Formats: sequence, C-alpha cells, structure tokens
Amino acid sequence: HVWTMITIMSLSDGSDVHQTSTLWETKGDNATVECNHTKGGDYIYMYWYRQLPGENMELIVSTTAGNDDHDFGKSSKEKFSATKPNAESGTLIVKNLEPGDQGLYFCAVSQHSDTDTCGS
Repeated sequence: HVWTMITIMSLSDGSDVHQTSTLWETKGDNATVECNHTKGGDYIYMYWYRQLPGENMELIVSTTAGNDDHDFGKSSKEKFSATKPNAESGTLIVKNLEPGDQGLYFCAVSQHSDTDTCGS
C-alpha cells in the first residue's frame, strides 16, 4: 500500500473549532475531513485551505450553510467536494488520493463572506 497522511488543523481564536486530527489513507481512496464549531449559528461560512510541503497555503473551497453550489475557484471538482449541511458543521472530501496530496488541511469559519463589501 501507498499511504497518504493528511494532517488537519483549525484556524480559530480559541478551542471552538474542531476537526479530524490526522488521517492515513490508501492511495486511490477518498479522505473525508470533518469540521465542527460552537461559535454560533451566524457563522455560516466555512473555508477549506491546504498547504503542501514547501508551498504557500491555498484556498480550496468556500462553502455556505444550506447552499450546495460551493465556490471551488481554481480547485478541481474532480479532486475535491464539500458539504455544508448547517452552520455548525461541514466536510471536505479529497478524492482519489495521491502521495502529492499529503499536507496540512485547514478549516476556518466566519460570519461574513470573503466577497462581502462595506457600503460607503
């Protein structure tokens, strides 16, 4: 077997965001990473990032509770999928794992979309 290690970390100002810690998965399998928080029902936005060894952190997908049309930006929907059934939880799925998928995966939650703008 070829194993891929996925280490998951939380971006939070406290202990109120929780994720799966470390996954060891077989090449070709899918890895499902869960993220939950207790910051409240108005934190409806969840962002998933990853940082591969020696590279900068990159945004994989932006999700919104109750919306299945997630924003994958430049990320491949053939490689990633996500669920956001409610404000307090969400998942990221990394599909068809390769050794190059090994790295740090981060979850962040917010009350505001990264596309929100302030009125003048």
